[in-house]
Amino acid sequence: MTQRITSADVIITSPGRNYVTLKIVTSDGVVGWGDATVNGRELAVASYLADHVVPLLIGREADRIEDTWQFLYRSAYWRRGPVTMAAIGAVDLALWDIKGKSLGVPVYQLLGGAVRDRILTYTHTTGRDIAELKESVAEKLEAGFRAIRVQSGVPGLNRVYGVNDRGGAYEPAQRSAVAPEEDWDSDLYLKTAPAMLEEIRAHVGPDIKLLHDVHHRLTPIQAARLGKAIEHVGLFWLEDVTPGENQEILHLVRQHTTVPLAIGEVFNTIWDVKDFILTQSIDFIRTCVMHAGGLSHVRKIFDLGDLYGIQGAPHGPSDVSPITMAASMQLGLAQRNFGIQEYMGYPDLAKDVFTTSYTFADGYFTLGDAPGLGVDFDEEAAKKYPYEAAYLPYARRLDGTVADW
Repeated sequence: MTQRITSADVIITSPGRNYVTLKIVTSDGVVGWGDATVNGRELAVASYLADHVVPLLIGREADRIEDTWQFLYRSAYWRRGPVTMAAIGAVDLALWDIKGKSLGVPVYQLLGGAVRDRILTYTHTTGRDIAELKESVAEKLEAGFRAIRVQSGVPGLNRVYGVNDRGGAYEPAQRSAVAPEEDWDSDLYLKTAPAMLEEIRAHVGPDIKLLHDVHHRLTPIQAARLGKAIEHVGLFWLEDVTPGENQEILHLVRQHTTVPLAIGEVFNTIWDVKDFILTQSIDFIRTCVMHAGGLSHVRKIFDLGDLYGIQGAPHGPSDVSPITMAASMQLGLAQRNFGIQEYMGYPDLAKDVFTTSYTFADGYFTLGDAPGLGVDFDEEAAKKYPYEAAYLPYARRLDGTVADW
């Protein structure tokens, strides 16, 4: 008997930070969970879902996942963008969760089964100076990570991307009625970053995978200079060296360095990233499994990348919920060219609301055999944590102009 969607609800909760969760229930009583968190714009995507998408879902066949995706994308005149695609992604994840639970198997079995036994992951390390960064690196190595992203302060700048100015772990979104302001100066950064990366490489040795994120701050020629300057460091990747809207600009960077390049976390469809892939301008495509329309669409992006030797590496910060993280790992087990999974971790309070089945050891995540995505959501616990306004910071250059964030 065909299962139909009988209800769909949007739940906003804030156990340490804000999350937008979609609950879909079928006529057989099967519950599917989806994530629709867009950091700093949570209420916009929640409204899009509740006011415009949920009414379209009631009565639809729950197992027609691809048809539902095409309907939500193609039937609306206004396409693409993070709010629309995160909403579609939430529906897609929930329907895959339902499909797996209905059949009693984890989602990766529905994607063709496992092609690997475990999923390589990296985490974040940060320090206001190199000494503090080394302490952070040591902590993560002790925890078992063997791939780490390194970010440090820049002398002459008070607050910069990736660094908590109070010390400790970095959380981009801050509880605030206004967006916090950071500093930026590309010349100061370019004087600091190569030496920092050289020192950290010497500190950890040749076997640890090192990653670094520029976060869209450089011009193409500045990015090319940086890539040339750090080739000997042996980075696993250099991420988001320039804003990616003009996809041709990475050609210049590619001409001047062999450092692997990663980009894509702010892009939401295959049409947004296809030129990066077709011109082989990058080595890793970083579209988020939820922000880019769910498993149904991100699989297509990664499959296109596979034709050109480009690996998938989904965005995985603390501002996507454990539901998206679980979906990324389900894809990671089944996708041949899946390269690595970002894992920033979650606030302790999030464990009150989300229960996960994935486990970490020796630098890798493994998945159990829980059906569906393998994540449970406690609705009663979620009620204890009401939404609180929070904004991502923005940056100004030393002359006062707004920089790309």
